[in-house]
Amino acid sequence: MGKLGKKARKFAKKNLQSVLRNKRKLNSKFKRKASKRDNQDIEENLENDATNPSNERIVVEEFQDTSLDALFSEDDSEVLGDDSDSDGFLSEDSSFSHVIGSDNENENYIGNSNGASSLSVQNKDICADLLKKAKKLNKLKEKDPGFSKFLESYNMKIEQTEDEEISSDDEKSLDRVQPVDNNSACSHVGKLLTSASVDSLCKVIKEQCNVPALTCLINAYREACHNDSEAISVSGCVFTHGIQKSETFCKILMFMLHEADTTFRRLLGISSSSSRKETVLDLKNTTKWLSVRPLIKSYIRSTVFLLNQVTDSEILAFSICRLRASIIFLFAFPSLLRNLLKISVHLWATGHGSLSSHSFLIIHDIVSASSSNWFDFCFVKTYKAFINHSQFVERKFEHIHFLRNSFVELCCLDVQKSSNKAMTCILHLGKILQNGWQTKKKEVVKTICSWQYINCIDLWVTFISANIHDYDLQPLLYMIVQIINGVALLFPGPRYLPLRLRCIQWLNKLSGSSGVFIPVTSLVLDVLEYKITKDSGKSGKVLQPMSTTIKLPKHWLKSRGFQEECVSSAIELLSEHFAQWSYHISFPELATAPLIHLKKVFERTSVESFRRVIKRFIDQVELNIGFVQKKREEVPFSPKDQQSVESFLQVEKRNGNTPFTQYYKSIMNKASSRKSISNRKSSGKGKKKMQHPNGNIDVVATES
Repeated sequence: MGKLGKKARKFAKKNLQSVLRNKRKLNSKFKRKASKRDNQDIEENLENDATNPSNERIVVEEFQDTSLDALFSEDDSEVLGDDSDSDGFLSEDSSFSHVIGSDNENENYIGNSNGASSLSVQNKDICADLLKKAKKLNKLKEKDPGFSKFLESYNMKIEQTEDEEISSDDEKSLDRVQPVDNNSACSHVGKLLTSASVDSLCKVIKEQCNVPALTCLINAYREACHNDSEAISVSGCVFTHGIQKSETFCKILMFMLHEADTTFRRLLGISSSSSRKETVLDLKNTTKWLSVRPLIKSYIRSTVFLLNQVTDSEILAFSICRLRASIIFLFAFPSLLRNLLKISVHLWATGHGSLSSHSFLIIHDIVSASSSNWFDFCFVKTYKAFINHSQFVERKFEHIHFLRNSFVELCCLDVQKSSNKAMTCILHLGKILQNGWQTKKKEVVKTICSWQYINCIDLWVTFISANIHDYDLQPLLYMIVQIINGVALLFPGPRYLPLRLRCIQWLNKLSGSSGVFIPVTSLVLDVLEYKITKDSGKSGKVLQPMSTTIKLPKHWLKSRGFQEECVSSAIELLSEHFAQWSYHISFPELATAPLIHLKKVFERTSVESFRRVIKRFIDQVELNIGFVQKKREEVPFSPKDQQSVESFLQVEKRNGNTPFTQYYKSIMNKASSRKSISNRKSSGKGKKKMQHPNGNIDVVATES
């Protein structure tokens, strides 16, 4: 078919239906683009359709988050208070320039704090090169003792000549004052601070409380704290840009940490015993405060920076201990206080010994002094830190118990707020447990049978037990009891004996502290239903202590140690449970059903040592039943008289001379000695790692 002519093409374009149809399609494609807002609405709708296809899926996904620390979220980037002041050096009085020295002594000094940040990468490379050279030098010293002696003598000569030059310069400068460049932001940058000049500054500050001298030393303190992050450690010596020797470095740090708080209080007229934050807040608009405020802020900022850089636990503990004395000044700088709390919480959780204790004490003091203003922040941070670090079983259990007890002590500062947050945490534990029962997914069950989950339950059991006498915590008690029973029933097998024993101990503890009867006999008697056979003649390996594990290996189930653990633990827990109610008027009815079951166990047990333990327990319980029944027959009141029922046998309970009480004490003494022997047998040496906020890791040798 030939090509259409011009007129024919024009006619076809204008009138033919196929052409019109194509035109409509093209017009629809080239219509005006949708606005940004419309596009966003469409994308949001698509996302909603993709993520929420039905209400059923929302309900299912609601319980998918099994993370225990995902409860509380706070904006860490939030800045509290005015923190806009410069982080540079403070301006100094020219009258103290002669103490520091002349400018030409430090031609190789590298800039000030603003220039240091731009050269941080280059400084790291230089530090790495110097460390390599130092290692080579140490190897050369080991190979050639003569070379080592030559270096020592050479260094001694250099130090002597430097000290002579510095002392002569100081003597000359006493008669005249050197001029200072006032255009400089900090007159001491580029000058060398010597040990003699530090001593003279410290003397002036102590005797006269001189502000210009204090300003010079605070600038030196700031330089020492900040340059420590870029310092090179070689053979125990620290070399920084503005500080000549490690001796001078230590003098500045020790003096400031020892005397800064006392000096600030003298300048402001605050007594050393005052710890009320209102004392400082009332001075906010006075001329005294306005003149001293930059010095206090620089000192606190530098100390907080030092805490984030140093890895030595003794220095950290001492620095935190000295900052505790300056808590009243911290409330004037909320952003610095926030940073200090974050570092303290981290050191509390990861530290050990005095470092962890001092870190918690400063958190405790801040919450106590702030009248619960900082309680929410500290609660969230400490709870998350406890959860994150309670999952590492290689850490000492004593430290985890310390974290638990200190957190409960923090919660006791505001029980009302703590109980509300505890309700949220316990509900989250309940949702995870419910998800485990419903889905039986491996990940969820693994979360429940983990140290993290177990330690969380232990935490709230301790909190409820400590405060239920003085506060209405019945809802929390009911919820935690349901969770404990659910955990015990979710893992019924003999390999989970340690977990079941822990659950029964929690229930006994809650019952004893609250005075509420919580049945545990069915859980205890199930332990005696585990397969107990005749001894095979092999003692097997030493059984791991029940307090340090959750799940036992399979090969231990047939060992003599496992059988002994089942019987002795069941008797101990039943004794504790009956001891709590041995003076109650309804004890005979309470003990009847467990005694029937124990007699059946006694009849089918063939191991003589187990039979003796069970028989003795049965005899003691029957004696106590007879004692309570005899006392019941002598009383004149009816069971409906609640007040008289509660006072039944209270005199005997206070004396504690009944046969069952004496039997219970002997059982607990044997249990403690048995556990201590088991712990000694299973103890060993190991190492634990303490990670610092800046990424450094300290390896500390421990004995677990």
